[in-house]
Amino acid sequence: MRFFIVDDDRAVRSILKQIIEDEDLGEAAGEAEDGSQLEGHVLHLKQIDVLLIDLLMPGRDGIETIRHLQGSFMGKIIMISQVESKEMVAEAHSLGIEYYIHKPINRIEILNVIQKVKERIELERSIQDIQSSLSRLVNVNGSGRNVLRDKNIQETGEFLLSELGIVGESGSKDLIAILQYLFDDEQTSLYEKNFPPLKQIFIRVAEQKLGQAASPIDINREAKASEQRIRRAVTHSLNHFASLGLTDFSNPKFESYASRFFDFTVISKKMKELQKDSSAGLTSTRVNTKKFIQVFFLEAKRLNESAGKKI
Repeated sequence: MRFFIVDDDRAVRSILKQIIEDEDLGEAAGEAEDGSQLEGHVLHLKQIDVLLIDLLMPGRDGIETIRHLQGSFMGKIIMISQVESKEMVAEAHSLGIEYYIHKPINRIEILNVIQKVKERIELERSIQDIQSSLSRLVNVNGSGRNVLRDKNIQETGEFLLSELGIVGESGSKDLIAILQYLFDDEQTSLYEKNFPPLKQIFIRVAEQKLGQAASPIDINREAKASEQRIRRAVTHSLNHFASLGLTDFSNPKFESYASRFFDFTVISKKMKELQKDSSAGLTSTRVNTKKFIQVFFLEAKRLNESAGKKI
């Protein structure tokens, strides 16, 4: 099982993470100080099974966060609370909270609560497997199709942009538009082996953006402008990962994304530049835009398919 821990007390987060890992209960896949940055689709893409969340936090508290996540996060929620107010506990219950861990943290209570949640999840998954098997049997000789609910590819792309450190860059909208175009365009041809030329991609996306009435001159101008915006965004992502690598070479995001989106020699060179001169990140660096876009598409598709399998 994969856990996400939300608590403004770093010590509590550390204790919970240690217990989860020491007792082999699963993986602590992420943590946050409060719920203000928590989104259901992000938890879904991270494949979070259980959300451990504090009731009282200075930013967005547990009650507000759970209300915000309703309908978008389908995993189990364990409330962490030292509150004895019957009204607040009743409100938590009304939002569907069934499991509590009381502060101060008690190891035995944590193990008991998580074990109950684990058993509940396993039971529900068994029921889903049975229902899925029955559905396939019903449709095996019929004309009906089993259709998996597709995850919004744009949400997946926005999640990736956040992981790559460029969600606010001007080129991020262009990357999302390209992702949607490639996702819609790919059918029988596998882009892993036959990825379309960049110029073709930029032209097609520009045509979609400007509409049929746009002149070839306007389309070419928009395609070139989009390419420049994306190149700046990719360079910003390179700087982001080079800085991250200098700060913490074993950072999970650095290990997961840096070598996948950029050539190792480029990352290494940028890290050396930043070591010598803190302003080096502002200089222009030659980046492989096509590789970045191709990996961005393939990674988004992989995450999208992975999310679909969990539905």
